[in-house]
Amino acid sequence: MKFPMPREYRHIRPIDTVWYGNPQLKEGLSVPEITIKYGSLSSRIKTMPSYAKYLLGSLRELAKAVKSIKRNPYTSNKTLSAEGLAEIEAVAQGLGISGIGYTKVKETHLFKESIVLFKYAMVFTVEMKKTAIEQAPSKKTIQEIFRTYYELGRAVNLISDFLREKGFNAQAIPAIGSNLNLTVMARDAGLGGFGKNGLLITPDYGPSVRLAAVLTDIENLPVNQRLDYDWLPDFCATCHACVKKCPAQAIYEKPMICKDGSEQHIDYKKCAVPFSKQHGCTVCIKECAFFKSDYKKIAAAYIRKEKAAK
Repeated sequence: MKFPMPREYRHIRPIDTVWYGNPQLKEGLSVPEITIKYGSLSSRIKTMPSYAKYLLGSLRELAKAVKSIKRNPYTSNKTLSAEGLAEIEAVAQGLGISGIGYTKVKETHLFKESIVLFKYAMVFTVEMKKTAIEQAPSKKTIQEIFRTYYELGRAVNLISDFLREKGFNAQAIPAIGSNLNLTVMARDAGLGGFGKNGLLITPDYGPSVRLAAVLTDIENLPVNQRLDYDWLPDFCATCHACVKKCPAQAIYEKPMICKDGSEQHIDYKKCAVPFSKQHGCTVCIKECAFFKSDYKKIAAAYIRKEKAAK
């Protein structure tokens, strides 16, 4: 059974230049799709009243994002002033965005069913509140998960509308969708690196964030050119806290390499069971060293240790 997610196909116009995902790429599944396909749907329905308003709000924002591509103005405006960028970032921060990064869209960001209209991306994070994640698994936790899905969906739609009002084109990519691999995109935008649990580890909030993006054809965005997180996999190889604490034993000791060359850190068939039965689980975030402690302190200690070993 596949969740009936809205798709952009019906709203593409002749003026649109579309980049479709390759059939050889892996399938992209949203959280609702993973739960329905591999988890306990009956358990999810029983717990749904605690977060239903955010789930329904997220789905409404997803539908808006898909339909809104019809409103792209195609004014040929593809450059943005420094003042204009600062204005967009201020709008995003006013909508609750925690972090902003920029990257070119790459094939490694695509799933087999991806539909991409523009080749540049603004990538956003929103923090999941620490007090709610510390209670995982709980109703408070799953409410917070879907709150951030909703807030991100609303934010990328409003940011896309703002860009269109300024004469730019935009395609909103909400957190709850399955159009692009947002974790890889956020890594390439310089927002963080991968932990053993396959989640993005950020300097400010560890893994306690959700992700979304806005695609555009603005050609002079300050695209990230460097990745400073190569040490994270080595650190995670000495930790294993998420692996040990995962109730489904779903986190691989070493990432699986997929046919398309990408890494898969989690067996989602196993992960979906406690996620659906235990209020969104989230134990892998709660037990992560970068959630429990300060990223910068961990990084400094790890670098000192590495230098001393040489």
